Amino acid sequence: MTQTAHSSPLPGKQMLSEQVYAHLRDAIMRGDHPPSAPLKPQVLAKEQGVSLAVVREALVRMVGEGLADRLPNRGFAVPSFSDRRWQEIAEARRTVEPVVLRMSIERGDVDWEARVRAAHHRLVRTPPYAPEEGEYYTAAWAEAHRAFHRTLLEGCGNRALLETFDRMWTESELARRWSAHRNPDRDGVEEHRRLEESVLARDADTAAAVLVQHLTLTAAALTDDSGKATRPRAFMKRAVQQVIKQAESAPDQRE
Repeated sequence: MTQTAHSSPLPGKQMLSEQVYAHLRDAIMRGDHPPSAPLKPQVLAKEQGVSLAVVREALVRMVGEGLADRLPNRGFAVPSFSDRRWQEIAEARRTVEPVVLRMSIERGDVDWEARVRAAHHRLVRTPPYAPEEGEYYTAAWAEAHRAFHRTLLEGCGNRALLETFDRMWTESELARRWSAHRNPDRDGVEEHRRLEESVLARDADTAAAVLVQHLTLTAAALTDDSGKATRPRAFMKRAVQQVIKQAESAPDQRE
């Protein structure tokens, strides 16, 4: 009986921590807390009507998922645009995902092709923005976007590689939202159409080049700390041309 009495408050605390975590995560994803903004536990605890311990537990979890930084002697803050982690994750994705996509194109069956087409259709038909969800794209569109990219790779049949994709995707979700917000003129619809088209045509070279270009443009929008919502078109054009040139000159990985 004594053990039950001592352990009963724990689930309540965990539930509060989960609620605070979900609230903070949604607020950051919506843009309520801009890049580099402080996340003060005392203020957040007062706003949420919970203890400091509950808020700190939620913030530590967010640090682990790349949604917050823990600053020495300064508490917590939203990561910055210029944080090197975004470019490192982008480099890792450009290294891993085109290889996995080639494997997927080589190994994927007709059922996989059908899933790719369905995932792309869902992505196209899901509204990316809604006034009630803030300045960044909606949670529904984010999930459709994730499902499309993952489905492209699922034909590889390698669980370890797909788990690697899952981890990198989660770690870079905040960067994707910032990138889209800073480069609103980017034609993501066309990029995704070209990805689907080249994959279903079993054109591994084109599909890999389009994917590398797609990932590069996302990372490029975060390399300017000026806070402008758009990137210079000349910079984007040079970045794309460089990626395409590298893809064309790379040895055929099918050999």
